[in-house]
Amino acid sequence: MTRLALGLEYDGTSFSGWQSQPHASGVQAAVERALSFVANHHVEVTAAGRTDAGVHAAMQVVHFDSSVHRSLRSWVLGTNSKLPNSVSALWAQPVPDSFHARYSAISRSYRYFILNRGSRPALSRHNVCWIKDELDHERMQAAALMLLGEHDFTSFRAAECQSRTPMRRLTEIKVQRRGELIELAVTANAFLHHMVRNIAGVLIAVGQGKHAPQWVAEVLAARDRTCAGITAPAAGLYLVAVHYDPSLQLPSEARALTPLVACR
Repeated sequence: MTRLALGLEYDGTSFSGWQSQPHASGVQAAVERALSFVANHHVEVTAAGRTDAGVHAAMQVVHFDSSVHRSLRSWVLGTNSKLPNSVSALWAQPVPDSFHARYSAISRSYRYFILNRGSRPALSRHNVCWIKDELDHERMQAAALMLLGEHDFTSFRAAECQSRTPMRRLTEIKVQRRGELIELAVTANAFLHHMVRNIAGVLIAVGQGKHAPQWVAEVLAARDRTCAGITAPAAGLYLVAVHYDPSLQLPSEARALTPLVACR
């Protein structure tokens, strides 16, 4: 058996999320069908993270085992020939048998995109969160910095989150504006269910002037999900990187990413 890692990108709009489900369409099922065709045997994949319905990935990483020999190019091209247009294999690379797409990851990075303009989007309606009220991205950045470090993120986890611990370590968080597009970039050792979308929802409220930046620290300290406000829509969220030990030399970080929007 050979273990391989595979890099993927996908538009999550038409999927029920990453995970395969009996009565819904998951990205996982599409990938496993395509890989099984190339391998000529049943293939199961394990992903670095389970994205929710409507969430996108510019760089998802999975691993799988196969007893057959195929060139790395054949794994990529053959898989793509059987994938829907909304999913694409980017690269394949052999990894040690001990490699695990999820548990070997050192950290993960997400980006959340907000289209901040008066008129609703047409071209990018499935790829960004639209906020018509003027957002102060500098206030959002000041608030975001209060989340850096290791904390109990109970206030930012979904009620149905199954993680055994709410402790997470945020190593980077940044809010910047490019014309009408506001980008939230966040990196952590791991994320709770809906954590990035809940962070985005809180920062949007600060950017709208509904709360002072210090409110974010109060929400964090409360350890109570009901204090944190709305969960931002899934459409603006992208998994963009999964970081592993550099010795593996995995190309697991997406290149420049900008949703299809008209930015002035």
